[in-house]
Amino acid sequence: MAEAISLAKALNDMHALAVAFFWAAVLGYYERNPPEVERYASDLLELATRHRFRYWRACGVILRGWARSTLGDTAEGISWIEHGIQDNRSTGTMISLPLFLVLKAEALHLADRTSEALEAISEAEKAVERSEEREWCAELHRLRIA
Repeated sequence: MAEAISLAKALNDMHALAVAFFWAAVLGYYERNPPEVERYASDLLELATRHRFRYWRACGVILRGWARSTLGDTAEGISWIEHGIQDNRSTGTMISLPLFLVLKAEALHLADRTSEALEAISEAEKAVERSEEREWCAELHRLRIA
């Protein structure tokens, strides 16, 4: 990821840099490394705000919210995630919605809001069926049995 970020910067390709920051944060999520997710999400937020990339800004907000939740500030984290999902939906895209709902479900679970977490998982499963974005199915299964 460091090489992808470095190359995007060298090419002065801000969209590619946003993509690299996003995937670096997602990989940090898979590694269960909230400080790394927060760092890349912050970089993504700064870049997206500066260049008015609405979709990427929403992604950064959601990822930062997950990091905050897992670092102990669940109320603030959930708020960030919910605002990010709302902002993402306002762009008219459904891309990555299953992931965003997975992150929301995990944050809700950490806050002992189990019924809401299960609702988010169910919504994510429906989004997967509509979009056929199946790369998040393993996470949905992991959360459902957690």
